[in-house]
Amino acid sequence: MLKLFAAAVAALLVAGPAVAQDKGAAAPAAKVKVLATFSILADLVRNVGGDRVEVAMLVGPNADSHVYSPAPADARKVADAGLVVANGLGFEGWIDRLVKSSGSKAPVVVASNGVKPRTAGGHSHGHKHGHSHDHGETDPHAWQSVPNVKIYVGNIRDALIATDPDGKAAYEANATGYLARLDALDKEVRDTVARMPKEARRVITNHDAFGYFAAGYGLQFIASHGVSTDAQPSARDVARIIGQMRKEKVRAVFLENVSDGRLLKQIADETGAKIGGTLYSDALTGPDGPAPTYIDLIRHNIRTLSAALTG
Repeated sequence: MLKLFAAAVAALLVAGPAVAQDKGAAAPAAKVKVLATFSILADLVRNVGGDRVEVAMLVGPNADSHVYSPAPADARKVADAGLVVANGLGFEGWIDRLVKSSGSKAPVVVASNGVKPRTAGGHSHGHKHGHSHDHGETDPHAWQSVPNVKIYVGNIRDALIATDPDGKAAYEANATGYLARLDALDKEVRDTVARMPKEARRVITNHDAFGYFAAGYGLQFIASHGVSTDAQPSARDVARIIGQMRKEKVRAVFLENVSDGRLLKQIADETGAKIGGTLYSDALTGPDGPAPTYIDLIRHNIRTLSAALTG
């Protein structure tokens, strides 16, 4: 019995230090808090950052970035971030003021650094209630070109490594895997456009956001200015669209936020064009929508275009 008691005490003495060591083990590193200015950038950050990042955004899914105005709650989001990711190219004219007012010392990475800017000729987006968004001479919608987004991914990867050096291997691996998926997406878009009749590669939209897509993939997007992103077009707007479609021999029209079926039928009946559906430009959808990720957005757009222009 005495031998058994001595053995038990010895076992406890051996186990004791191990228990103390477990309690003193280092906790897993906290996730890097990254704030993206809008939903497309947030998706890119998630793909590169993986499990090491916690991503928030200022302009969420299905939201119109062109009417965004920073609120006090947004300044708190910036103050809480360890890294801020912005598009640049004049898309977020308010970002410097917002970061300054928040008191944040977080670095701001411009995802579009290295992209060759496209001149847009001072296009502007008008909105009801007096809202407007003028990007000046530079078209900021560079993410509509998949090769440009590969540049975005490299900039995001490098910013995450600078912020969290311990995650370097993870960020590099995540970025490499995502870049391979973007290469496949780029090939899919090019192959799909190649199957479209050249004379049919023209569409009309009411938002001048597809210049990089058009230039990169050999399509012609004609923006029908005067039709806002948040208002129903007037009879004059519709007449202008119809006249432009006849002149350009456009086979399909894509108008955002035109919910009146009778209006769509009028345009189609008078021009012989197809109603091509919805193209997503500046925002992702929610998880149940057709464009919950950037890759889904591009894939939805090219398949929608193909169905309208080749069907």
